[in-house]
Amino acid sequence: MTQHASPPRDSTGKVPSAGAPPAWRGLMARADVRTLSLLGVLAVLIVIGGITKPDEFLDTRNLQLVLTQASVIGVVTVGMTFVITSGGIDLSVGAIVALASVWATTVATQEYGFGGILFTAVIVGVGCGLVNGMLIAYGAMVPFIATLAMLASARGLALQITDGKTQIVTVPSVLDLGERDAYVLGIPPLVMVFAVVTIIGWLILNRTTFGRRTVAVGGNAEAARLAGIDVRRQRLYLYLLSGLCCGIAAFLLIILSGSGQNTNGNLYELDAIAAAIIGGTLLSGGRGTITGSVLGVLIFTTITNIFALNNLQSDVQQIAKGAIIVAAVLVQRRTASTT
Repeated sequence: MTQHASPPRDSTGKVPSAGAPPAWRGLMARADVRTLSLLGVLAVLIVIGGITKPDEFLDTRNLQLVLTQASVIGVVTVGMTFVITSGGIDLSVGAIVALASVWATTVATQEYGFGGILFTAVIVGVGCGLVNGMLIAYGAMVPFIATLAMLASARGLALQITDGKTQIVTVPSVLDLGERDAYVLGIPPLVMVFAVVTIIGWLILNRTTFGRRTVAVGGNAEAARLAGIDVRRQRLYLYLLSGLCCGIAAFLLIILSGSGQNTNGNLYELDAIAAAIIGGTLLSGGRGTITGSVLGVLIFTTITNIFALNNLQSDVQQIAKGAIIVAAVLVQRRTASTT
């Protein structure tokens, strides 16, 4: 008589279902809780804004302004999320945005019209990302030092190009994108660009080999190398991606402000890192979430808007942001220690 082996059973005596691994399900559950928590915080902020300044905060134009302002730093944050997920950091994003915006708004560049401005902003961002990536991936420099050097260099070059003066954009096709006539169903073009970048970023991180390699490099670079991943090339690509996002953000900022200034992108690096952290991306690498980062951007932008409408001082706003960042890091450490 043939005997059949009984299926393995868990500690309760039940046969485990052939679904996702328990660890994977636990990770997804934590991600869902984190996303819901961020949505809850954003909802609370909206309620606070609606209570303190109902006529102004809930006005359609103000909500459009919040989304538009979130779009610029949001695009930068998408690139930053990839870099942090890989275990790196990019302190130069704000300076790259400034350099790209002033280089794209020089008189010589504006002679080439809309295409010239867009191309210059993007190519300058990618070029800076290439320098960062080469120094870090193939020059074996610590990301903190390499991007700090880029921060200083890009800011200095931006100041040299402008001589400290604001460069006014005179290309109508660029300026028109910032007008209400360019809105599609009440949605500003900048918000639509942000939405497209977010969707593409989410798909790349969660549905492609590139995204899986990024997570693997951030989780354990040596294990990733032994698994056949070219870690150096992957890091180069990630800083190129960050530079590309900075170039796109610079073009959006040109549309929003109608000018190029060497002070553009001030503290963008801190805002992008903070948004990614409170969104659930681990500073140590190995885990990243585009959805969480976008919610983090919306939370910070909403806080800024509420403070401005209530005429509260900017130093109190910075203290509030700092407290949120500390709380987010403590939650991350507590979560990591229980897994």
